[in-house]
Amino acid sequence: MERSLLQWRLLPLLALIASLLSVFFASRSYQTTQGSKCSLLPHDHFWISSKRIVTPDGLISGSVEVNGGVIVSVVKEEDWSKKQRSRVKVIDYGEAVIMPGLVDVHAHLDDPGRSEWEGFPSGTKAAAAGGITTLIDMPLNSDPSTVSPETLKLKIEAAKKRILVDVGFWGGLVPDNALNSTALESLLDAGVLGLKSFMCPSGINDFPMTNVTHIKEGLSVLAKYKRPLLVHAEVEMDSEIDDGTDNDPRSYLTYLKTRPTSWEEGAIRNLLSVTENTRIGGSAEGAHVHIVHLSDASSSLDLIKEAKGKGDSVTVETCPHYLAFSAEEIPQGDTRFKCSPPIRHAANREKLWEAMMEGDIDMLSSDHSPTKPELKLLSDGNFLKAWGGISSLQFVLPVTWSYGRKYGVTLEQVASWWSDRPSKLAGLHSKGAIAVGKHADIVVWEPEVEFDLDEDHPIHFKHPSISAFLGRKLSGKVISTFVRGNLVFGEGKHASDACGSLLLAY
Repeated sequence: MERSLLQWRLLPLLALIASLLSVFFASRSYQTTQGSKCSLLPHDHFWISSKRIVTPDGLISGSVEVNGGVIVSVVKEEDWSKKQRSRVKVIDYGEAVIMPGLVDVHAHLDDPGRSEWEGFPSGTKAAAAGGITTLIDMPLNSDPSTVSPETLKLKIEAAKKRILVDVGFWGGLVPDNALNSTALESLLDAGVLGLKSFMCPSGINDFPMTNVTHIKEGLSVLAKYKRPLLVHAEVEMDSEIDDGTDNDPRSYLTYLKTRPTSWEEGAIRNLLSVTENTRIGGSAEGAHVHIVHLSDASSSLDLIKEAKGKGDSVTVETCPHYLAFSAEEIPQGDTRFKCSPPIRHAANREKLWEAMMEGDIDMLSSDHSPTKPELKLLSDGNFLKAWGGISSLQFVLPVTWSYGRKYGVTLEQVASWWSDRPSKLAGLHSKGAIAVGKHADIVVWEPEVEFDLDEDHPIHFKHPSISAFLGRKLSGKVISTFVRGNLVFGEGKHASDACGSLLLAY
């Protein structure tokens, strides 16, 4: 993954220029919000200290200086006495972990048009409470889908002054624009950070599926912009549901038969027939393919590993629900667990963790995909008819940590999976690390603190009742979340004003 992203994006000179520009623009945009109610902390220049700070150089004990929304120094404890702090505010978090804020590159906030499903205010409140400082919103399930400059403008207007964290947008690659380079270029020129396509029906009428021809044409345009294409890699094939056995629609195993691993493998095999063009010297050099929410840890993952080995510019993510749950444990009729691709068997979950620990899966995302409770058909329990999607946005950090501890997950790995690598994928070079010049996007959390995720726990996304994580005991309490130096969440409270920034690529 490191080689793939470095080949694709991180040309040293461009990265340096981007970093310098990010400091300038971050400072300028931050200053416009000072004096308002954007932060629970009445300071724009302060230090935060801890015995555990996750930096690109490893875990240190020390302090981070924030000024004007930007990290201006990172000091180890032994050098702390040498700094001239004068009257600058110091917040000592003790043993709590200071880590770069999470960058979630895969979330559906459903705004505008389906804000009864989620919406920018509730979605970004949940993100802030979970330590997520940057969200990249998917082009569906809002209404209309984001497939043109005009529909992107609607999304931008819906987000203005209604987001507590920074938010960027993926655009949609669909048949109507895939073969029209002018249309795609206008969408990219309007500021989307990259494109997203489905290789199977999406379930949304104005977001039809694409084939390999569409994807190949899309990559040729994306190569000019050096932005990624995110792909939902399933392709419809024969289902296992007509195998002659009793197929109870309330049984999760019945639903699992409808989307076997062959759907993922077939789609990825087709997709990789064109990703070879992204190699150095290829016709789409500069483009990058990112496979979202991988569920199959066997043949599908093997294909991805092979493509990476050949030099294809490819990365892959999975999601916390695939790492936490298994098909065998999903209760009869509990449609909160329905998603696509589906949660698979426990043996597959073990292989996913192995791939995470060995670096074969590059990063994590939430794929937060809520809906109205009535569409989940919780009372009927019909997996075949219920709307699919897992609601998890606020819990991804404690879920990753809680289920990862048995595999030896480190704080540095969590920061890599959730901050460093996602920010690089999205081209957000000013984010993703506790380092001088980066945005002061920071989460402070206590990995050892356990809590029950029950009805008494404050949950901020719109429909808590549909989350499959309810009823779990988790470890990892978020104490504070800073976005560009603004304390947007602390001690269970949110800042009163929504001062997150829109992230547009130009």
